[in-house]
Amino acid sequence: MSREPLRPSRAFARRAAAVPRSLPRRLLPGRRRARRPAPAVLPGRPPRPWVRALALTAVTLLGAWLGLLAVGGVKAPVGPVDTTMALRPSVSGGTEIDVPPLGALELDSHIAPVRLDVGIDQLDPERAQALVDHPERISGLEGQITRDVQSGARDLAVRSCVAVVTGATALGLAVYRRPRRALAAGGLALALLAASGATAYATWNPKSVLEPKFSGLLAGAPSVVGNARSIVTEFDVYQQELARLVTNVTKLYDATSTLPTYRPDPNTVRVLHVSDIHLNPAAWHIITSLVEQYEIDVIIDTGDTMDHGTAAENGFLDPVEDLGAPYVWVRGNHDSETTQKYLEELENTHVLDDGETVTVGGLRIAGIGDPQFTPDRSVVAQGDPAERAAGRELAAAIRESAAGGRPVHIAAAHNPVAAEQTDGDVPLALAGHVHRRETKVLEDGTRLMIEGSTGGGGLRAVEGDEPQKVMASVLYLDQETKRLQAWDEITLGGLGTTTAEVSRRLPDDVEPGSSPSPTAPSPAD
Repeated sequence: MSREPLRPSRAFARRAAAVPRSLPRRLLPGRRRARRPAPAVLPGRPPRPWVRALALTAVTLLGAWLGLLAVGGVKAPVGPVDTTMALRPSVSGGTEIDVPPLGALELDSHIAPVRLDVGIDQLDPERAQALVDHPERISGLEGQITRDVQSGARDLAVRSCVAVVTGATALGLAVYRRPRRALAAGGLALALLAASGATAYATWNPKSVLEPKFSGLLAGAPSVVGNARSIVTEFDVYQQELARLVTNVTKLYDATSTLPTYRPDPNTVRVLHVSDIHLNPAAWHIITSLVEQYEIDVIIDTGDTMDHGTAAENGFLDPVEDLGAPYVWVRGNHDSETTQKYLEELENTHVLDDGETVTVGGLRIAGIGDPQFTPDRSVVAQGDPAERAAGRELAAAIRESAAGGRPVHIAAAHNPVAAEQTDGDVPLALAGHVHRRETKVLEDGTRLMIEGSTGGGGLRAVEGDEPQKVMASVLYLDQETKRLQAWDEITLGGLGTTTAEVSRRLPDDVEPGSSPSPTAPSPAD
């Protein structure tokens, strides 16, 4: 019998035998389902919702902080300087401005859990040179700075949003390993940053710049800033009142002077000696008042009219055209060649250099500019040797002029060291530079008159305990002999004060007469 027909039967039998094994045990007779052991209950209660929320907040804050640190700041050009702006977590908010290497200043600009850090990186030479070459842009610099700050703040806001969301989301994913929790951390970070921005906006204090807190080398600056602030806010009133005070004191002096009794001839030449104005605009008001009250014939300025000698400062010189008397000027160590060239183009001015001479009001005046320009730190200052060399050049030019039948009556130089070199070659030499008044007769007979600062030292006047005084002198010279007959020392209170005094001085070789009063109207008020 063949085996082939039996193979299907055997296969069916094997499948039938396997059926009970594949059936669920609950269907098999006589068998019960085995119970699984109950899971062990862990001790303690499950985390409460507020604990989970607090943990999520902590993860969010930490991630946002790490994101801000990783992204860093935004490079933003502000005017002629490059800055770095950054947001940092803070308890009280505010703004910190870092000015290396001088230190830093803090402003209570806002109250929020974020602080704005601004670092002054460097002065961009190209943008700074553009301001020097085009001083007309100075008037629009404030608006440009405002736009630059706004642009930098917008970039910083966008970058900060990306940083906090990315940082919080990444840390949330690392901690929870669940995308939903990670996205919740990112959203919470964005919401917290938006709330911080809204709080900062609501508490913004624009006047905080007037009350900064200093650190580092700037720690000694609050008194300077405070004085400068009052000068800026009340400067217009101050300079008008000070000029009016000069007028009233001069009239009072005309009526009640008990000083030495010398009265000049009506034709006496009157010279107003000023020096070291240092960009103080009040000086022009004072000079104009003195020219009017004393009927000045010529103004001699022995330099340092500027502070840094940049082309941007040149507009400060424009009032010299309307001072009411010819203006003779020599360059100081704070005045540049750019300053000198600008002044040469103005009307009513006579710029003297290299021993040049000019005749004004019957007086022949010779002058030389200071050989040094100290604001330029790229050049090593030569000191007194350079001043003596310039003085010898001036003296040689004076002798040459005298040999040609044109004697010089007054020599003008900025530094007294240079002016001293003309001793014996000219009767009178004028100088400034040292910001204090001094008069002396040199060994060979030349009288050296050193004027104080007619600008009260400029804004640097507030660096000391008391502001520097404003000084000028009126010189009376005989019209025939050109010799000095007397002089008035005019001293005004410095920036922020309104005091004035006039003192009469006579040279030793002049006999006293009657009072040399200015030809001002009698005091009616």
